[in-house]
Amino acid sequence: MTIATINPATGQTLQRFDPYSSEEVERRIIQAAESFHDLRTTTFETRAKWTRAAADLLDTEVEELAATVTTEMGKTAKEARAEITKCAVALRFFAAHAESFLADEPLDEPYDVGATRAYVTYQPLGPILAVMPWNFPVWQVIRFAAPALMAGNTGLLKHASNVPRTALYLDRLFDRAGFPAGTFSALLVPATAVADILDDRRVRAVTLTGSDAAGASVATIAGSKVKKTVLELGGSDPFIVMPSAQLDQAVEVGVRARCQNNGQSCIAAKRFIVHEECYDEFAERFVDRMSALRVGDPTDELTDVGPLATESGRDTVEKQVAEAVGRGAKVLCGGQTPDQPGWWYPPTVLADVTPAMRIYHEEVFGPVAQLYRVRSLDEAIALANATPYGLGANAWTRDEHEQRRFVRDLEAGLVFLNGMVTSYPQLPFGGVKRSGFGRELSTAGIREFCNIKTVWAA
Repeated sequence: MTIATINPATGQTLQRFDPYSSEEVERRIIQAAESFHDLRTTTFETRAKWTRAAADLLDTEVEELAATVTTEMGKTAKEARAEITKCAVALRFFAAHAESFLADEPLDEPYDVGATRAYVTYQPLGPILAVMPWNFPVWQVIRFAAPALMAGNTGLLKHASNVPRTALYLDRLFDRAGFPAGTFSALLVPATAVADILDDRRVRAVTLTGSDAAGASVATIAGSKVKKTVLELGGSDPFIVMPSAQLDQAVEVGVRARCQNNGQSCIAAKRFIVHEECYDEFAERFVDRMSALRVGDPTDELTDVGPLATESGRDTVEKQVAEAVGRGAKVLCGGQTPDQPGWWYPPTVLADVTPAMRIYHEEVFGPVAQLYRVRSLDEAIALANATPYGLGANAWTRDEHEQRRFVRDLEAGLVFLNGMVTSYPQLPFGGVKRSGFGRELSTAGIREFCNIKTVWAA
């Protein structure tokens, strides 16, 4: 894929970038390895000062960076600002808590293992390769970088090829905040270069957020080199509505959960599984709200849904919907690509989706919702789990028994009851099945790229 800034609202190419030469990539890997030896011995207090400075830069430059994000991938301006603000919060969170998350853990009874002293200590691994996507081009990077750098690792960023301006901003952010030069470095290279970078002995681990196909490819390479891998991949999240749900709230949140980020989120609600007792009322309200969303210029503060980020992404959504309709799915709203420049697709609701359709099994990365009618709790859970993915799950019920069943039986890394699936620095984030493995954020996330070292002394 060409490394370029292409405005998805118009389809116009604004700037092309030459890929880095092999010599430039080598220089940056050398610098990351050398910086690691400096960074790993700095104090948490020093790293926290630099991390807070990075957060301050994001706060100061939020408008400029948000404009870049909107131009490169079509996110609405208000969502772009919110993403950057969230990044500043995460940086400050790990600045405040990394030391306690990684504090030595003494064994209470060392004599049980024949020692006078025994404990676990957490130490950084070295340069980590981060292969990141375009849909949250700042947040996906920061949620890796904040804990990784606070732990004492250095980072090499292979960002998506359609957000190079954002990548270059992040390339400079941590240097400007005071970190040693080369602590965090962007590599403007095509996806085909990832294998060689990961093969380098100085690169100690890899994290990838993206499609399950990309994750499988990177995990195969990393596994052959016995390198630690964390994968956050696709999702086809269920949004289950039971009879006791607060229907007004479920509808409002459901529309936002499906159309956030123009429908391009791994944790967006995609399959709306509604009990027959409330299906008709939910469907009517949901379709009305989806139809009322304002689609248009993402820089306009009144816009709800902007364009999809890439032409190929828009074409894939178009084909998925067309194939489903051709096999009998019913379009309740949307479903027609507008005849205009740019990569637009309207908020769409489909009913009567069956396993014979691609859309039943695949992730839909655009503002397309699928409505399903079920007769029981067991049927809702079975349908929710009838997907290769297991990232997030929303369940709307005030019945405590049903809540316990959803928590126990939904195959997902995240279960949100009566609320929209999202990510918080305080809580682990990740999935199961083809949605990946490992965790980001919280104590679990910062420890993923640490050597969990046992110390025994007599």
